[in-house]
Amino acid sequence: MKRLIGLSLGLCLSASGFVAAFAQETSNPIPPPPKVLVIMREFLKPGRAGSTHERSESAFVHAMSAAKWPTHYFAADSLSGRPRSLFFTGYDSFEAWEKDNMAMMHDAGLSTAMDTAGLVDGDLLADEDSAVVVYREDLSLRANVDIAHMRYFEVSRFVIRPGHEEEWEALAKEYKSDFEKADPNARWAMFESMYGANNGDVFLIFNAMKSLAETDRSLADSKKVMASVGEIEMEKLAAREASCVESFQTNLFAFNPKMSYPPEAWIKADPDFWAAK
Repeated sequence: MKRLIGLSLGLCLSASGFVAAFAQETSNPIPPPPKVLVIMREFLKPGRAGSTHERSESAFVHAMSAAKWPTHYFAADSLSGRPRSLFFTGYDSFEAWEKDNMAMMHDAGLSTAMDTAGLVDGDLLADEDSAVVVYREDLSLRANVDIAHMRYFEVSRFVIRPGHEEEWEALAKEYKSDFEKADPNARWAMFESMYGANNGDVFLIFNAMKSLAETDRSLADSKKVMASVGEIEMEKLAAREASCVESFQTNLFAFNPKMSYPPEAWIKADPDFWAAK
C-alpha cells in the first residue's frame, strides 16, 4: 500500500484546493488557476533564511511597487526539505508571459532596480532554478479557492515512468472520480511540467490550506475514501500506480507576505496578512 499512499495522499492531504490568478486583477472573487504558472526556486545557504532573505527580497517588491507593475507574484518558504523559497507567477497564456517579459526589458528603471536587487539576493543563495507548468483542468478537482485567505501549500511531485503517460492520466482521472463521489471537500489543482527544473513527465499537485489542522482532518477523510472504494479496488489502483509512477514526494510551504507582491484585491481581503511589513 506504500505506492498507493503516494497518489492518495497527494490528492487528499488537503481539502482546500488551489488558485493562483495573480497575473491580473479580476472581478471574479474565486477565479480558476492560471493556465501557465512560472515557479522560481531559490535554495538558500545555511543561515540565510528568515529575516535575512526577507530583507533582500523586499528590494524586488519595492521595485515592482514603484513601477506599479500589473503582474503580481507571491512567495512561500519551505517547512520541509531543503531550505528554499518558491515564487509563483500566473499567466493566462504563454503569449501573456512573453509580453510581460518584453515590457519589463523595455522599462529601464525597473530592469536596473531588479538587477541591483538580484546582486544582493544572489549572495544568499546556494542555487536557483525555474520551471514552467501548465494547468490540467481535466485532472483537477474543485480547484477554485480563495487563496488570499490561505496560509500554506502542500506540493506533491510525481515523476512518471517514460512511456506510461496515458496510464498515469487514466489513473489520475479514476482517483478524481473516486474522490469526487466520496469526499465533497476534496480539492486540488494539477499542473504538468513543460519547461525547466521539473521538465519531463512531471506532474505537480497543489493543495492550499488555511491551517495545518486541515492536514489532520484530511488524513481521516482519506481513510473514508479508501473504505468507500473498497480494499480490492484500492489494491488494483496501487498496482497501477506502482506501474506508472517512478517517484513521489510531498513538501510543505508557508506563504510569506513580506516577500510577495500580491494583487490589491488580496490586500483588501486580508490586510493583516498581506500588508505585513
